[in-house]
Amino acid sequence: MPGGTLMNEELSGLAASSKQPELLVSAVLHLMSHYTVNNTNNVTREEAEQANTKLASVIERHLKVLANLPDLAPVLQATCQQLSEQWAGLVEKKTAQQTKLRKLGWLLAFTGKKSALME
Repeated sequence: MPGGTLMNEELSGLAASSKQPELLVSAVLHLMSHYTVNNTNNVTREEAEQANTKLASVIERHLKVLANLPDLAPVLQATCQQLSEQWAGLVEKKTAQQTKLRKLGWLLAFTGKKSALME
């Protein structure tokens, strides 16, 4: 995801000075809505999965920041903490799947076969 560093800097700056957690809530809801949108224009399935994994990681970080805001209502802090953990689990699972697919791709490339999974 290009600009990931900038996004991280903006996120930490917003968390440090935010008196309006609504901005973070708005941002994370926006990101979540884009998670399910598959951008398949000129990208492979693998590239789309990698982009979704990066997006899920950004969503998880936003939720973690929200969970740690002292001015946020306790029920929202707890919800954000639970969701952060769920998104972290998804990121971990997706990363493991992508690693397995890459290994399979290398094996198939070595043997001279091509898999429909890698297209």
